[in-house]
Amino acid sequence: MRTLLLLGLVAASPLTFADPQCTTADKATWQDQTKFQDNLKSQGYDIKKFKVTSTNCYEIYGWDKDKRKVEIYFDPVSGNIVEQEVEDE
Repeated sequence: MRTLLLLGLVAASPLTFADPQCTTADKATWQDQTKFQDNLKSQGYDIKKFKVTSTNCYEIYGWDKDKRKVEIYFDPVSGNIVEQEVEDE
């Protein structure tokens, strides 16, 4: 019984679902948040939610140019995608 409980706690651990680490660069080197979002919108993204994560990423929830639901973590310095989840319809 204890083993099952321990396995359940480990599986539900926040570390299991941790955001990726995007950068360790000083925030002064990060791209401007508004300009970053405007650039994504010009690429066809529809941003429902934008946030800065505790692991130094710009994260968006929304839709890409093909109207697929996306969750994407970006490096705020380079703008490169670090991790993404695309939901095909």
